[in-house]
Amino acid sequence: MVEAIEKTKTLNKFEKFKAEKDGLTVKEELEKFAELGWEAIDKTDLEHRLKWVGVFYRPVTPGKFMVRMRMPNGILTSSQMRVLAEIVQRYGDDGNADITTRQNIQLRGIRLEDVPDIFRRFEQVGLTSVQSGMDNVRNITGSPMAGLDANELIDTRKLVREVQDMITNTGNGNAQFTNLPRKFNIAIEGGRDNSVHAEINDIAFVPAYKDGQLGFNVVVGGFFSAKRCDAAIPLNAWVPPNDDVVDLCRAILEVYRDRGLRANRQKSRLMWLIDELGIEQFRAIIEEQFGRPLATAAEDDEIDWDKRDHIGVYPQKQPELNYVGLHIPIGRLYAEDMFELARMAEVYGSSEIRLTVEQNAIISNIPDSRLDAFLAEPLLERFSINPDPLTRALVSCTGSQFCNFALIETKNRALAIIKSLEAELEMPRPVRIHWTGCPNSCGQPQVADIGLMGTKTRKDGKAVEGVDIYMGGKVGKDAQLGTCVQKGIACDDLLPVLRNLLIEHFEAKPKTVCV
Repeated sequence: MVEAIEKTKTLNKFEKFKAEKDGLTVKEELEKFAELGWEAIDKTDLEHRLKWVGVFYRPVTPGKFMVRMRMPNGILTSSQMRVLAEIVQRYGDDGNADITTRQNIQLRGIRLEDVPDIFRRFEQVGLTSVQSGMDNVRNITGSPMAGLDANELIDTRKLVREVQDMITNTGNGNAQFTNLPRKFNIAIEGGRDNSVHAEINDIAFVPAYKDGQLGFNVVVGGFFSAKRCDAAIPLNAWVPPNDDVVDLCRAILEVYRDRGLRANRQKSRLMWLIDELGIEQFRAIIEEQFGRPLATAAEDDEIDWDKRDHIGVYPQKQPELNYVGLHIPIGRLYAEDMFELARMAEVYGSSEIRLTVEQNAIISNIPDSRLDAFLAEPLLERFSINPDPLTRALVSCTGSQFCNFALIETKNRALAIIKSLEAELEMPRPVRIHWTGCPNSCGQPQVADIGLMGTKTRKDGKAVEGVDIYMGGKVGKDAQLGTCVQKGIACDDLLPVLRNLLIEHFEAKPKTVCV
């Protein structure tokens, strides 16, 4: 690995500091950092290497850090949620948690002096934030209904956990995969509706039958960045739902680690390497690293449903049990919300909470006999099981309130605009509107019906917050990425633009005003 990096003609500043000191080494320095205080520690450790253990310095909130968790398949227990609630509760108005578009949780308001104790609390309940930022594999996503859905094909929970354990050394940190050229996303889909957005992952496994056996077709290279956005392409490979999934992830990561492009950081994602090699040569190199022949892909995959959002009440495949999907507005949770979710999962279900890529939460294993009492809980007045159509499908990144990359404020603005639109329009169905604060596309505007990407524009001769508008994203079967259709719309002028788009393209009708 080191030899491969040394052969690179030029190293960008990120490669230089990674060569000086592996990011994971800060794990052993957390106690020292806590004693020194954030203002006294090395600038590169503060701004970059701490991300290897999931701790993010945020210049817009100096001294108040974000911690990004790993939650394979988006599943956590009531005990784990309660610990997270206790952590953010400590920080009062600064403390909150966001559900992300990768089925995990980010904690906000954290102070560096508390991190060693927080990590000890994580360990006690089986949580980790290791390798969740910078040039590492991000949270591994899977169907939120794994093991519950009567129509699912493959229960992805065990596979997702095994892939995470391979990459992170069971949460202890794994130096084999802490120096990738860039970040890396993996998804394993077990259902028919592409709940994981397979097309936007560096590696995605989608269910497919080959010669009568159920396994996965493999697609590679999907990603969003400020420089380029591409949908994943077929590797022309099929694997059974066993250790081959873990081994193939390992092989692709090793090839990417050793051969990935490192000179230009804007051209370092996996797809750029695939472009350089060509997909056939890339596959041949992967097969050699895999150590055995790869079967060619099945002719068709089993993604043949429209995508579901899982909000509402649904029977499970287990008799007399149900899961209930709660809409969490813009994915934002506060300590009291988290305590309530933990309590309700414990009282009514099996102490299990699941998260979705739409930033919502699911409580599973609720018996028929307890369902009415569950539905009468006050929390459901805010976390609705039947939200209005535009609210239902709203997704937003963090925005400039907490993220220094964001060019605009997103979450609060997104909610306010949606409420105004719902007051004016009758919507026949949900319309997926995604907000992202910058071209890094954490809010995934390219997969939305209407995507809004933060930018700076000019109005009346002054620089103001604005958006570029994307349309045409499709999810579920035949998924595709949307494209930019309008640029530089000032946020203050956005409401009538969205109103017209909804009327012209999504069958919205103005509400009748009673006089």
